[in-house]
Amino acid sequence: MIFPMTSKKPVFIAGNGVRLADAAGLMNELIEKTDIPALTTMNAVDLLQDQHHIGFFGIHGNRIANTILEEADVVIAIGAKLGIRQVGHYIERWAPKAKLIRVDIDPYELKRDIKPDEQKHNTNAKDFIAALLLEDIPKYTQWKDACISAKNILAAFDRDTGNEYIEKISSLLPESPIVAVDVGQNQVWSAQSLNLKGKDGRILIGGGYGSMGCGLPYAIGAAIAHRENPVFCITGDGGLQMNIQELQVLAREQLPVKVFVLNNAVLGKISEAQTMSFGSRFICTTASSGYTVPDFRKIAEAYGITSTTVQTPEELDEYSEWLKNDQPCLFNLLLPQNTKLYPKIDWESGETIPKLDQSVMDDIRKILREA
Repeated sequence: MIFPMTSKKPVFIAGNGVRLADAAGLMNELIEKTDIPALTTMNAVDLLQDQHHIGFFGIHGNRIANTILEEADVVIAIGAKLGIRQVGHYIERWAPKAKLIRVDIDPYELKRDIKPDEQKHNTNAKDFIAALLLEDIPKYTQWKDACISAKNILAAFDRDTGNEYIEKISSLLPESPIVAVDVGQNQVWSAQSLNLKGKDGRILIGGGYGSMGCGLPYAIGAAIAHRENPVFCITGDGGLQMNIQELQVLAREQLPVKVFVLNNAVLGKISEAQTMSFGSRFICTTASSGYTVPDFRKIAEAYGITSTTVQTPEELDEYSEWLKNDQPCLFNLLLPQNTKLYPKIDWESGETIPKLDQSVMDDIRKILREA
């Protein structure tokens, strides 16, 4: 018996190892069988879609995901590294009430201790999930419903303009789309707010490689592999400028790639670090410190690609037909320059910023504790 039957509030964590083991289908089957709430890492954010999607956890993870982990009594992490950007600088604060069960095919990853009494399984994720499916695990519907209720309350918070754009894009995408995501603020906003309809969509994400500029090449490769359907690319002004010449590939091959440029005219993720950690001493990240952006609409049109500039997320509704045809297009989505990535677990204090009103968090914790 693997699963601790005395558990009242178990949580699954699905990492990219689940996909690498070709076990995404089994993971969804396990969730449907048990109603245990499941979270993902950023690299595996597309593993759980539609009604199974709660969020990803970590330094920039959804606030609800990190809050659920605070209340869990068992965490079963499958194919997830549990690196420092996932569990934080103060490891003892991560899932403080939970027994940890870790599953990884790499024995060297398991040499690191996250908790002193954790249970480790050096095995293939697919085999481990299959073994759990054979066990008579009860359904945890009440606990999962409480997590969803808490998620719905917190949905009103931690929403920057970037999140609002991603939510609008999500609403316009077809069922089971392919979305390529670049590195930068756009990556985190996508991980936080991109919820795919259906079960078979893919989010091709740069993950921890830091490969800024990867979004458009990812989309081109996906479009060549799946020519019958549009592919959607979410990138930033900085990322696009690193491979902007690949717009010629879209034009020449007439690939149905729909490019969304989240354009705040700064290297947002880096400038944010310069603001918070270096006294707002900007170097090559803002217009005043040596970074500027062109008019992406004009550039796309110079390549012969249909393009428009959008001032608000609501304006995207006017262009829904562009997302359905077999032609490339580009949306230059304008954001304020001072956009921030929230929530964030502060590296020094270990606290989540910005802090929400205490009464809100008290209500959330009450819902989760009484489940």
